[in-house]
Amino acid sequence: MRNHYEDFTSRGVEIIAVGPNDSLSFQTYWINENIPYIGLPDPDHRVAKLYRQEVNLFKLGRMPMNTVLDIKGYLRYVHFGSSMADIPDNETFLNVIDQLNTSSI
Repeated sequence: MRNHYEDFTSRGVEIIAVGPNDSLSFQTYWINENIPYIGLPDPDHRVAKLYRQEVNLFKLGRMPMNTVLDIKGYLRYVHFGSSMADIPDNETFLNVIDQLNTSSI
């Protein structure tokens, strides 16, 4: 998503990545990797629990969960990953966003 961030923002979308790390390690990673979007530390798993993100210790912790929320905060797309590599491609998200933008005109 980092390399295609402008594809998202040009559609009026903001990306927020939520992770289990503390603030300092999140900030360090974001700076070192030059990530342009928002990183939200969630070491207490409050956001993960709110959205029922799966935690599987046999598969290295929190499973990927990717969502698209509309401007009112409603979930419009949810993908629960079955492994750490199970993440939809950017086109999947952009298609959902384009459909939402078209339907709101």
